[in-house]
Amino acid sequence: MFMWWSAVLLLGCILLGADGWPVKEGYDFRPYQPLVRLRHKQEKNHESSRNKGYFGQDGHFGSCENKYCGLGRHCVVNGKTGQAECLCMEHCKPHYKPVCGSDGEFYENHCEVHRAACLKKKKITIVHNEDCFFKGDKCKPTEYTEVKNMLLDLQNQRYIAQAKDKPVGEKMALKKVLVDQMFNYFDSDNNGLVDTNELSQVIKRDELGKEPSDCSVFDLLKYDDYNSDKHLALEEFYRAFHIVQLNLPEDQKISTTAATVGQSCVLSCAIQGTLRPPIIWKRNNVILNSLDLEDISDFGDDGSLYITKVTTTHMGNYTCYADGYDKLYQTHILQVTVPPVIRVYPESQAREPGVTASLRCHAEGIPNPQLGWLKNGIDITPKLSKQLTLQANGSEVHISNVRYEDTGAYTCIAKNEAGVDEDISSLFVEDSARKTRKYCLGIGNMFYVFYEDGIKVIQPVECEFQRHIKPSEKLLGFQASFCPKADGDPVQRCVWATAVNVKDKFIYVTQPTLDRVLIVDVQSQKVVQAVSTDPVPVKLHYDKSHDQVWVLSWGNLEKNSPTLQVITQASGSVSHHTIHTQPVGKQFDRVDDFFIPATTLIITHVRFGYILHKDDPTLQKIDLETMSYIKTISLKDYNCVPESLAYTHLGGYLFICCKPDTTGAVLPQLIVDSVTDSVIGYNGDVTGTPHISPDGHYLLSIDDAKGLMRIQSITVRGEIQDAFDIHTNLHISDVAFQPSFTEAHQYNVYCSSSTQTDVLFMELSSGKVKMVKSLKEPIKAGEWPWNSKNRLIKDSGLFGQYLMTPSKESLFILDGRLNKLNCEITEVEKGNTVIWVGEA
Repeated sequence: MFMWWSAVLLLGCILLGADGWPVKEGYDFRPYQPLVRLRHKQEKNHESSRNKGYFGQDGHFGSCENKYCGLGRHCVVNGKTGQAECLCMEHCKPHYKPVCGSDGEFYENHCEVHRAACLKKKKITIVHNEDCFFKGDKCKPTEYTEVKNMLLDLQNQRYIAQAKDKPVGEKMALKKVLVDQMFNYFDSDNNGLVDTNELSQVIKRDELGKEPSDCSVFDLLKYDDYNSDKHLALEEFYRAFHIVQLNLPEDQKISTTAATVGQSCVLSCAIQGTLRPPIIWKRNNVILNSLDLEDISDFGDDGSLYITKVTTTHMGNYTCYADGYDKLYQTHILQVTVPPVIRVYPESQAREPGVTASLRCHAEGIPNPQLGWLKNGIDITPKLSKQLTLQANGSEVHISNVRYEDTGAYTCIAKNEAGVDEDISSLFVEDSARKTRKYCLGIGNMFYVFYEDGIKVIQPVECEFQRHIKPSEKLLGFQASFCPKADGDPVQRCVWATAVNVKDKFIYVTQPTLDRVLIVDVQSQKVVQAVSTDPVPVKLHYDKSHDQVWVLSWGNLEKNSPTLQVITQASGSVSHHTIHTQPVGKQFDRVDDFFIPATTLIITHVRFGYILHKDDPTLQKIDLETMSYIKTISLKDYNCVPESLAYTHLGGYLFICCKPDTTGAVLPQLIVDSVTDSVIGYNGDVTGTPHISPDGHYLLSIDDAKGLMRIQSITVRGEIQDAFDIHTNLHISDVAFQPSFTEAHQYNVYCSSSTQTDVLFMELSSGKVKMVKSLKEPIKAGEWPWNSKNRLIKDSGLFGQYLMTPSKESLFILDGRLNKLNCEITEVEKGNTVIWVGEA
């Protein structure tokens, strides 16, 4: 029994080691938390307190099924009475996790504490006190540490004497060298083990017994003989002197983990070793352990990283290392997959025999989905011919010279490793198709142009006016016209700034000189409401996730009193009003601009937006639901006052264009990780205004001063890669992205000019460039004070073939499929506020 408790006592000492004890001044070896972690946990073994039953002495089986006995006790069926009884446990499962009891005794584990409490019939709690581990021994922890430091000192003197020309730079590396040499010095017979005789020889040889102390070199064997074999191996020396030994298998230095959006994910660090310090996790060189993140919520005892609900923002690289040992690290590549989401166009169409029909399919997902088509449930691939073809990597079914037998339900199917989605586009071939609108255009599939003489609704295919809402028309239910005549102006003119589409039901448009927002009903094509705002409303954004329109007002033309307001329930047929956002420091007049990421087919909810304050090197993060500020992201270290932003959900990056500094120098873009709200650093040497393609895969940066467009790609691993540069003197005003008509999962971009008559077309996948020329001069920048886009360019949605760009007195409609001018509509002055309503 004495040997058993000696072993227990020694094993406890080993685990405590020198972790919690002072280290001699001069070594500065970093302490860590002891490996012993005290937990309140019932032992789970065959003698636990809840058992189904036992045989009594008479052989009868009694039930303990519903008998709960509490900690330290178990259920036994009495052989005489047949009744289930609770008795103190005879023994606990062998498990060395030493703890101290409130009775001052040392226990091997929690179970032993509870068993002792049962046997002694008194309450015993677990206390965090090391003294009981050494109770009854004269050698105290501090004195034992002094003995080990003394041994290190002696070995260091020998080392200095023997290796003057071989200095070891790092203290921990030097300490390991000293312990290795000390072990060899102690192990006189070179058998890899140190015993009492060898310790005696060291004491005698180095005259170590002369100092008055309650501790001696023999205590190494007493307290650090981990396996109680009366010998000390090198590993036990490492534990005694707290030498950290870490290892990471070569094939695990890079680990790839795949997770689907919405799932939870665990990244486990493979770094192991003796006395391993706590594991540190980094993302983009930012330590995660110290951050209070909702979605990265827990760091387990085993050093794992838990992501509770994976999104595409979480993709990218994560590194782990033991605290203080960052040269040995493991890289985890988190790949996030997203099931396909699909849309088809048109949902239904009618065609006469002999004409052409086209059915298009757009799918998004990660990785890019593979597309296939069925007709009435049967694969159309075997039936492909000159008359029936697949185009744009299978995203479009093209049927020339349609016949009656082409009538059917055409199902587009998108598949990737994360899932499947499908949708149906119906085609009817019939003689009565003349009665059906040829281009499937309804009330919604139109451009709405806001110009001096009111509002024009234009069908782009034939360039037809569908409706002209004149300035004199009355507001619904009011006598006043929606564009009242200004004092001293003989002509009734409208002044507009920006507009947004709200679910194809309403258009919200600002009237900056009248301090209000008008609401246009798409179905009736009438102005149905005027919402008062703060003075000079100039910018709108529709937050689809929360069905609210954000309004930026300047206060005056000098922008001295800017404010942010929100119109809630924007798509509802209710009486609307504005709500102010929460001020910062009780001041509303610091707002310079705001940015809210756009939703996509696969990113349907956006929770946060960002507010830019005048001359302030910060980003203010705002909760869109509560409309309140929640965090300040400082850019001061980079001397960056943000001017414009772009966002990609692939890795959750924000790209920030900084204003020129006081000397006029232009800084590179900054990259902020929206997961940690931390600045990663500069985007290389990329400068200019950032724009992100709708799928998040391309970053287009325009530096007007340099005449340079930089295109970068963003991979599905969240990696930012340089693609190509385009040099242009076009002085780009606005940018519009359009899905490619020749390749699935690709986008083209159109750029209008603020000074010239041309529009630039570019394929993002190849860098191919083309100019659409002679589109007349734009409105002069001085005549358009509301924003920097004095020549807008507007696309026509996910499947839209057409784009619109205004000149000073005309509208130009471009054919995106053919990359050419479709038509010009004249006598539309200052029509620089354009909205598309509809699917196509």
